Amino acid sequence: MDRKAGVLMPIFSLPSNHYIGDFGKKAYEFVDIIKNAKFKVWQILPLNPVGYGNSPYQPYSSYAGEEIYISIDKLQDLGLVKEVEEIVYNKEKVDYEKAREFKYKYFKEAYSIMVEKGILKDEFLKFKEDNNWVQTYATFITLKKKNDLKCWIDWETEDKNWINTKKDLPQLKDNIEYEMFIQFLFYKQWFELKEYANKNNIEILGDIPIYVGIDSVDVWENKENFLLDEEGRPTFIAGVPPDYFSVTGQRWGNPIYDWDYLEKNNFKFWIDRLSWSKKIYDIIRIDHFRAFDTYWKIPASCETAIDGDWIEAPGYALFDTIYRELPDIKIVAEDLGELRPEVLELRDHYKLSGMKILQFEIDPNEKNNDFAETERTILYTGTHDNQTLKGAYERFTKKQQAKIRKMFRGYKADNILDKMIYRCFDSVSNLVVIPTQDILNINDRARLNTPSTIGSPNWEWRLNTYYNLNKKIQKYNDWILKTNRY
Repeated sequence: MDRKAGVLMPIFSLPSNHYIGDFGKKAYEFVDIIKNAKFKVWQILPLNPVGYGNSPYQPYSSYAGEEIYISIDKLQDLGLVKEVEEIVYNKEKVDYEKAREFKYKYFKEAYSIMVEKGILKDEFLKFKEDNNWVQTYATFITLKKKNDLKCWIDWETEDKNWINTKKDLPQLKDNIEYEMFIQFLFYKQWFELKEYANKNNIEILGDIPIYVGIDSVDVWENKENFLLDEEGRPTFIAGVPPDYFSVTGQRWGNPIYDWDYLEKNNFKFWIDRLSWSKKIYDIIRIDHFRAFDTYWKIPASCETAIDGDWIEAPGYALFDTIYRELPDIKIVAEDLGELRPEVLELRDHYKLSGMKILQFEIDPNEKNNDFAETERTILYTGTHDNQTLKGAYERFTKKQQAKIRKMFRGYKADNILDKMIYRCFDSVSNLVVIPTQDILNINDRARLNTPSTIGSPNWEWRLNTYYNLNKKIQKYNDWILKTNRY
């Protein structure tokens, strides 16, 4: 694998006047910026419809896209929207509610114009024919709205059981067609953006959670793949025991897979899911890789993640099937945290790249900074779950900060944070990924997520301009070239 450098930047964090980052011209401008700075990888977070707390890791579907990433300006360029209200939004914070309120009226207009004038109609019909999942998802989200956005478990009985009969719903036909059209627009814009990135030698590193949310079409349609009771409620849920992030562990609430059933059915659920992810991303990072070896099984009745059991998963059987069915798939293992040796053996057996986090390697009590990297590693200054690099540095005492500065004194840069980033570029890791916040040296006001917390300010940080990024990122050119990351 060639040595490369990448940037972590969620779609929602891109600049935009419409309350949230989207697939508009600012996304293309971001590709140009990182290309000019010699970066080769753009890592994003899951593209799926965000769930509870606006988390991209609790999506309503593993296939559908989050509609508010659709650019209204691009719809206007296609003739699907006549006039767009001019808005100036300068806050460094996504406003999900205002974004939906603003964009929904234009989605309705676009659908009406498509029906009336036939704009993109043939392309839309082809999308429906080629994507079997979209009809089921559109029905799911339509019925969810009909049931006041409740979880499907609590829907009216007839609606809840539609997935078993799939009978026609003539009274909801237009609503379902509308939802399919929105997914068509989403993927039309996403694939255009991805194609632009690829043509500029930028690979998209996508992120998928290992688990799916209970309130999802994935579970509604595939109940047999999960440990559920007769009502569809989880009998066991996912999470991790007490660790660095939480003294009570992390109780995620996702249903646990029925691995015995999955294995008997040749892991079809996973093969289908990864096949789609392979289509929309160039490289796939699977969150919480360790659960393919052993997973923390928490009784649904427990209010915390303290009580649970480590259960072995059929990791080798799964990945043997994956590489037999999808031989050219590129997978990255999120292998962070306290792991038993068998997790690393599973990772290395399939020659998967793991992860290292600079923040976790810095110890002011050590005399050097010889971190344990290998070539088959993605080295980050931090991920979406960590503090920003500046926030992490500021947590140390003045005395500790002085020791850290001494550790990195061999790297020429304006400040200690850039020296740390240059240290990453100088590593043997085949891929180094730097979050945009760290390139800009921003403190924890730009943190994306704090594990074990839900809601604001998680998943809300955004840029309002590229001015500082354009200035700052160009400083890395010489260093990326010097370390052969091109």
